[in-house]
Amino acid sequence: MLTTKLIILGRDGVLNEYREGHVTEPEEWHPVPGALEAVARLNHAGWHTVVATNQSGIGRGMIDMSAVNAVHAHMHRMLQQRGGRLDAVFFCPHTPEDDCSCRKPRPGLLMDIGRRYGVDLKNVPMVCDIDRDLQAAVAAGCVPHLVRSGRAAALSDAQVQDLLAPVPGAMAHASLGAFAEYLLSRDAAAAHAARAAP
Repeated sequence: MLTTKLIILGRDGVLNEYREGHVTEPEEWHPVPGALEAVARLNHAGWHTVVATNQSGIGRGMIDMSAVNAVHAHMHRMLQQRGGRLDAVFFCPHTPEDDCSCRKPRPGLLMDIGRRYGVDLKNVPMVCDIDRDLQAAVAAGCVPHLVRSGRAAALSDAQVQDLLAPVPGAMAHASLGAFAEYLLSRDAAAAHAARAAP
């Protein structure tokens, strides 16, 4: 296995503001404040970032591949303007009725990412904004992190704790920016401890 520093991100509610229905055109994709800058900070610290997203609007005929590609091209451009980048976007186009293995909360999409990058998912953080993604993270062996910038934003502290209780090792953060601060501070402390060791 390679030692690539990899982070898996949800899209809607993590990178961009969650909206009911589907993002069907670039103008509907609005970044969560600070999220793109957080990706840039992580990139500059040596982390590769990929997106794993359910896009059942494709399977339902609400959006076609050209529209999905246009939305993601817009997302990539906005990230580049802030000095960040995503290595790739992995998505499941199926509806729940398709009973596929790649639609979260099933782990197929994440397992595909692990194989593609040759990494052990037990060392890969996954940043989510909804319980089904946390479940997918656990099923795939990722380290689950919840951000309260999307669908979890309306939850009380007690509800968030209830959400995390059945998810081993899960942590909550206010946003992707807060997650990035946590991760980079953790890495800095580990590096300092390694330098200080006899």
